[in-house]
Amino acid sequence: MKIVLIGAGNLSTNLGKALLDAGNDILQVYSRTFESASALANFVGGAPVTNIDSVTKEADVYVISVKDSAIAEIVPVLCKGRGEKVFLHTSGSVSLDVFKGMALHYGVLYPMQTFSKSKLLNFKNIPFFVEGNDDYSFETVHHLADSISENVHILSSEARKHLHLAAVFACNFVNHCYEISSEILAKHNIPFDVMLPLIDETANKVHQMKPDEAQTGPAVRYDQNIIRMQSDLLRENPIFKQIYECMSLSIHYVTQKKGGNE
Repeated sequence: MKIVLIGAGNLSTNLGKALLDAGNDILQVYSRTFESASALANFVGGAPVTNIDSVTKEADVYVISVKDSAIAEIVPVLCKGRGEKVFLHTSGSVSLDVFKGMALHYGVLYPMQTFSKSKLLNFKNIPFFVEGNDDYSFETVHHLADSISENVHILSSEARKHLHLAAVFACNFVNHCYEISSEILAKHNIPFDVMLPLIDETANKVHQMKPDEAQTGPAVRYDQNIIRMQSDLLRENPIFKQIYECMSLSIHYVTQKKGGNE
C-alpha cells in the first residue's frame, strides 16, 4: 500500500519502519519541523513535508501519529479532497468519531506498546487494536496490522479508552516509580542498576501469576511502623510522600478486599 505518515515521533518512527519492512511504500512523512520530517523520511523513504497542504493525494492510507490534542486539528485539512482514501489514527484514547463528517473511510490502528526512536521494536508480538467505520476501512486497517503483527484484536473506541488507561498504570506510572526510586538512591550515592534484578523478577512474576498474587511488601502486611517510617523519609518531597501513602493505602485496600494477607 502507498502510505503517508503524519507525524515523525517515537511511534511513527517504529511503525513506519515496520510498515516499510512489510512491503508498503512510504510516500511522504509530515512533521511541523523539517528536521523531524527529513530524519524519518531518510530512514523509511519518501519525501519530507512540513506543510499539511503539501501532502500528496496519491496515497492509499494516511496514518496519523501525533499527540492526541493535535488529531482533531489535522483531520479536517488532511481529509479534504481525499474522499476515497483511508485515514487512520494510532491513539489509545481518541475516538474513531474524530473523523466523522470529515472522511468516508477511517479507522484506528493502535499498537499497545511504549516506543522510543532510539530503540526499534519487533512488532511481531505487539498487540494491535483495530477499528473501522465500514467494511473497506476495516479490511484495510486489519490488513496493515496483520502484515506486521501476529497479535491483532478488534476493539471499540469505548473499550480502547479503558485499555489505554490500564496501559498508563502498567507502563507510564510504573516507569515514574522507577524515576522516584532513582532519585532516592542518587541522594545516597547508590546506583540505580542495583534495582534491575528486582525489577526483572517483579515483571517476570506476572507472567506466571496474577498481579495481586505477586504483590509483596509492607503495605500488603499493613506494617504501619514501616509505612510511617518510610513516609517520613519523604517529608522533604510532599508529592512523593503523597504517592507513597496513596499507593500503600491502595495496596492494603486491594489486599483486604481480596481477603489476602502476607
